[in-house]
This record gives sequence, C-alpha cells and structure tokens, in this order.
Amino acid sequence: MLHRFLKYCLLVILMVVGVTAGSHAQSKVRVGLAWQPSAVAYDRVVRSVELAGGEAVILPQIRPQGFEYEGEILAKKYLDADGVLLQQYADQVKRNTYHGAGLDTLLQGIDAVVFLGGQDISSTLFATPQPWHGIAGDHCNATRDVSEYLTMAYCLDNDIPVLGLCRGMQMLGVVSGAPLIQDIGSYFLKMGKMYNNIHRSLRDEEGNRHYTPHNVKVIDKSSLLYSIALDELIENVPSWHHQILGDVAGTPLKVTGVTYTDGIDVIEAIERTDKAFALGVQFHPEEAVRQHLDNVPGASRFMRLCEGVSYFRALINHCKKQTTNE
Repeated sequence: MLHRFLKYCLLVILMVVGVTAGSHAQSKVRVGLAWQPSAVAYDRVVRSVELAGGEAVILPQIRPQGFEYEGEILAKKYLDADGVLLQQYADQVKRNTYHGAGLDTLLQGIDAVVFLGGQDISSTLFATPQPWHGIAGDHCNATRDVSEYLTMAYCLDNDIPVLGLCRGMQMLGVVSGAPLIQDIGSYFLKMGKMYNNIHRSLRDEEGNRHYTPHNVKVIDKSSLLYSIALDELIENVPSWHHQILGDVAGTPLKVTGVTYTDGIDVIEAIERTDKAFALGVQFHPEEAVRQHLDNVPGASRFMRLCEGVSYFRALINHCKKQTTNE
C-alpha cells in the first residue's frame, strides 16, 4: 500500500513539473494525431497531450500514390462488399508503403505521433492475410486503414516516436509483421475456453459502450512500459476491444505487458526493440484522463488521472531529450 502511495505521489509531482515546464517553454513538443474520420474521437487525446505539456496537431489524411477517392473516402472499387480493403490494393499499400504520398512534407515539424483507437483493421493488410471475421457490428474502415498504415510505416522507418492506443497498438503490430486475432471470444471458443468479456463489456440497451477496468502485468522491467508505470502491475486500465495481437515471433517487437484471461496471456503492450520510442498499449489511458477531467460518475473505477497522463508525458519527455541531445 505504501509503495503504491509513493508511486502516486511521484506521478503527481512529475505531471505538475511537466505541465509547468511546458507552459514556460518557448516551443512545445508537437504531437501529431494520426488521421481518422471522426473529429469527436480526437478530444480525449488532445486533452491528454495538452495536460502532459505538449501541443496536439491533427494530421492530414495520407493517401497512396495513384489511389482514387470520393471526397475523403476511398473509391468503392478498392473495397469488397463488407468494406474491407481488397487484397490486390492491400498488397500495393504494403509493397509501396508511403513512397510518393508526400509524408516528408505532411509530417514536417511533427515530433511524435499518437495512433488512436477505433474500428477493426482490414485483415488483408496483415502480413499473412486472413478472411474478414464477419461479425456484425464490428466493421473495418479501409480509408483509415490505408492512411494509418502509411503513417505508421513512415514513422517507424524514420524513427519518429510513436504511441499506439488500442487499435493504434494493433496497427503497430500489423505494420511490424505480427498477426492479429480478429475476435477474442471466437478465439477462446476454439481453444475450449470460456471468455469473461473483461476486455470489452456488452453494449447497454441504448447501444452505448462502457469501458471495463482490468489489471495489466508488466513483464519487462527494462521496458518503456515499466518506466511509465513504475510498477509491475498497472491497475484498472480502461479497456474496450475485441481483437488482440497473436504473437510477436519473427518481428522486431517484444511483449512488455499482459493480462491473464481465462488461462491465457492476452498481450496488452508491445514495443519495437529497434526503435527509441515505439510503444503500443491495448488499453485507453486517454479515457481515464477524460473521465477524471469531466468528473464522470464511476471514474474512480479506472487508473488515476496522473497515471493516464503519464503515457503522453513519457512520449513528450522522450522528444525533449532527443532535442537536447542533438
């Protein structure tokens, strides 16, 4: 109990120092938010970045050279009947990645990039493509998939610090060559296991989703995750997802956090071993930030405000150190 209290005090001190330093700095760390079509979805991350002392910048949509669009949306010829990116075009995205997309110009002046949560990723973009899971209500957004795949590939190739949240972690895994399990419940059923829905609660009668709290075990004390959590156990992370990373074998990723779920370790955090800062977490620290700032009833079920902010502060502090060392 004393250890957790001291950790809480340290996190509060770090948050106050970080915000104070940021408010007096001549130029703040500019944190790009990877493009996605819902303007409302940015709010939680914008507030988290700003509370951590950074400047949040919503990035433009990234388009592959030669692809056709109808407004902001990929032309229908690129999609199958379920909205999944057709395999031939997914192969083009993976093969040509961001070349010709103008990312050198579009990301100029951006110090780091956060990849947000959201829809499932087109399974044709996996290193080993899979048929779409076919679950009603859980759809892909191929337009967003393409933009984020190109952005993530560019960031990794150019060692731009990245933080992936939920889907963002999955995109970090996909671009790095790791397989995704498209539905936890179906996967557990095949394994002969019962799934207790701790990673995503069922929607209520009005169709609203409610984040569920659970704990994450940090399994690598030398990891970025441990340097942020300051503990081997991260308590009460906000969770809402039905897809998970399968494994990291044969990739430059390492697993740094897991949740023991019905006898199976579910991957909760990954890091690129060949990059200075490339961290993905399967949970939503930005949701804890929002709930505490807005005094949402039940916010106390989740990690504290300072703990949620700490993921963004770590990203910003890393960028500051890079600038100092240059």
